[in-house]
Amino acid sequence: MNQIEKIQSFLQSNNTDAAFITTPDNVFYFTGFRSNPHERLLGVVIFKDTAPFIICPKMEIPDAKAAGWTGDIVGHQDTENAWDIVIQTIQEKVGGINTLAIEKAHVTVERLEALEERIPSLQVSRIDEKINELRVIKTEEELVNMRKAAELADYAIEVGCNEIAEGKTELEILNAIELAVKEKGATQMSFNTMVLSGPKTASPHGTPGDRKIQKGDFILFDLGVVYNGYCSDITRTVAFGEPTSDKREIYETVRQAEEAAVQAVRPGITAMELDKIARDIITNAGYGDYFTHRLGHGLGISVHEFPSITGVNDMKLEAGMVFTIEPGIYHPEITGVRIEDDVVVTADGVEVLTKFPKELQIL
Repeated sequence: MNQIEKIQSFLQSNNTDAAFITTPDNVFYFTGFRSNPHERLLGVVIFKDTAPFIICPKMEIPDAKAAGWTGDIVGHQDTENAWDIVIQTIQEKVGGINTLAIEKAHVTVERLEALEERIPSLQVSRIDEKINELRVIKTEEELVNMRKAAELADYAIEVGCNEIAEGKTELEILNAIELAVKEKGATQMSFNTMVLSGPKTASPHGTPGDRKIQKGDFILFDLGVVYNGYCSDITRTVAFGEPTSDKREIYETVRQAEEAAVQAVRPGITAMELDKIARDIITNAGYGDYFTHRLGHGLGISVHEFPSITGVNDMKLEAGMVFTIEPGIYHPEITGVRIEDDVVVTADGVEVLTKFPKELQIL
């Protein structure tokens, strides 16, 4: 049973006429068609017992076909009302619907009102959790792409380390990294690449800029690479010159926390137990107040996806799940350090996709 058939089975068992899936990442997951429609309407309508169709900007129909989608594709021009076209197509295919499952986390109030205006009797329900359930367990084909994305991320960190030099700016290093990985076959970066140096490492989501690298700096790289539609996400922190003892202590605390959590990954452990393993090490070392975010997040087509690895998530991990483990300490008066790996839960433990060394690199 393919993924669309699983949604059809879900619709049948929940007595729901159709699902309208509109998140670009989820459209890609179900159809193989990757699009960034901006404000235009994109989606795949899956009926409980009739063949699905894609709705997309008319100019993207050739791209949808080239992506391998062999079902119906309905296009809309900028001068047309896409919602009228969606409803007309639904009526042509099944005569109309009364119940519709939507991604409530994605559909805007304006879009929901557009649907309800055209189908006043419409009853909507959530399909978000079912999609999460499907996407959270990766197939071997997906893992092949994720291993390659992780390999490119390792290479990007290597490039970044080789680019570090006194007087060079964060942005100069960042640009060299992105050029190098794209020459290696990366489609794009998973998110805006971060290269932070010196005191800027203490900002978990800092912005690279014109700060020049200085001797004694820690430099934090946080980046990811997209390969065949799948993301990687890695963080490494390195030293430029011999670090002070307090910087080294922070680094080793984060490394111990990260490695302990990675080694604990196995089927049956909960997300909150993993978070606690890393957080306890950091807290017991006296830095608990400086670890200000969750331990990690799901990874796949989206760089941040289900599940969230937090201290309040009692979800048990299963084989095939992929997520990050990324503890950090952000001390504004000393330094920031984060170490992040991408991991897969295996039948009996863990596979670590990102392999760049975690011993402190002194450059």
